Amino acid sequence: METAVILARVSTLSQDYDRQVAELSDFAAERNITVLKVFANKVSGAKKNEERPEITDMVQFVKKNHVDKVLVLEISRLGRDTLEALKVIELLNNEQICLYVKNYNIETLDSKGNINPMAQFLITILLEVGRMERTTIRQRMQSGYENHLKNGGSVGRKAGYRKSDDIMKEQYKEEIRLLKKNISYRNIHKITGTSPNTLRKLKKIELY
Repeated sequence: METAVILARVSTLSQDYDRQVAELSDFAAERNITVLKVFANKVSGAKKNEERPEITDMVQFVKKNHVDKVLVLEISRLGRDTLEALKVIELLNNEQICLYVKNYNIETLDSKGNINPMAQFLITILLEVGRMERTTIRQRMQSGYENHLKNGGSVGRKAGYRKSDDIMKEQYKEEIRLLKKNISYRNIHKITGTSPNTLRKLKKIELY
């Protein structure tokens, strides 16, 4: 039976990676693939891979345990920077570990462990398209921001603004769940990226 790990990631604290893990777990079950471990994190898409411990930990784990496949829902989960993502794929290829991208049903290696050149080509194109889309979005946001200021608009929160308890409960579901388990602020910060100050506030106002 083949073995695999799941790599999941979301870029905002209000998002949840449970859906990614569930979809990939279902895929593995259908293919009789044993999932050995899940690597997941909430991290800004702007961060480099060396700042993402789950990427480093995943690469070390699959090499040490001779894992057959790495499962991701989308290619962007491997990294937003094209060169960084391709570097991870090359590391996996060198260890004859297949990367499976579910939303495009792409596998980087064939059944004999040989590199699939068409998959490599498609993945490179998809990474570049994603990069260009993000650049365009940033440019549009900057343009909109500048027009807003030119027209007399203001930025920032109104004086006295404070998030309601309900909003915080919705935004920090994962953090609250971990706080209930008495996990330390430091470890929760490593898992979710949420600052210790915010975690203290969550605990102080007893949202959970």
